[in-house]
Amino acid sequence: MELAHRTEKAVTKGILRKYYRFRPSAFYGGISTADCVGCALKCVFCWSGFPRDSPERSGRYYSPEQVSEKLTSIAEKRGYGQLRVSGNEPTIGKEHLLRLLELVDETDYEFILETSGVLIDKEYADQLSKSRNLHVRICLKGTHKEEFSRLTGSTPEGFELQLKALENLLDAGVSTHVAVMKSFSCEENFNRLLLRLREIKSSLYVEEEYVTLYPLVIERLKTAGIKPFVAYDRSGKSCKLP
Repeated sequence: MELAHRTEKAVTKGILRKYYRFRPSAFYGGISTADCVGCALKCVFCWSGFPRDSPERSGRYYSPEQVSEKLTSIAEKRGYGQLRVSGNEPTIGKEHLLRLLELVDETDYEFILETSGVLIDKEYADQLSKSRNLHVRICLKGTHKEEFSRLTGSTPEGFELQLKALENLLDAGVSTHVAVMKSFSCEENFNRLLLRLREIKSSLYVEEEYVTLYPLVIERLKTAGIKPFVAYDRSGKSCKLP
């Protein structure tokens, strides 16, 4: 939470927020993407480099209107039906995000919010529930609190914040699913997490996520002394850490 607060000071200025690029992406069958600056976690498998680690020196400030315009322009040119903010943690800068969602609601585009969820308390979830075009993808960083701490460099309690965010969103009626980083987990721990998630919502869709070994990710994993059980290269082929 301390990192999130420090990062917010570096990447927001009133309702303005920092981004470092806007791009088309093949994920979700095609989605218009804005890559934001700054995160609340330091995941060893993260592909974001300078924008995550040096938020005060990365990107430039954009208004929600400018971000909406850039996203919809890319979507129109590519024939996409979905928009998202990715790259780092989009829930940093609440005022900016909520205004962006209001603008998206004036269109027919679906907005996919990819987030760790650590900042989504009950109030934040209730505010997000006002968006009619929103779907949230909670990205769980591991399968239990000790694994979360090892992978993110944060305290183990952060894992519980992720699960609480899921409950907050579901209670608020927000369309939500979970993606679990499974590359570093044994099957037993993953199945134990599945049972816990089913207790929260029996019909919850759970997506399995695996690490992609970009050069920066390889460097981070080696520095941390962590090896994934399962990993993929940039072409999508199964591979091992060099």
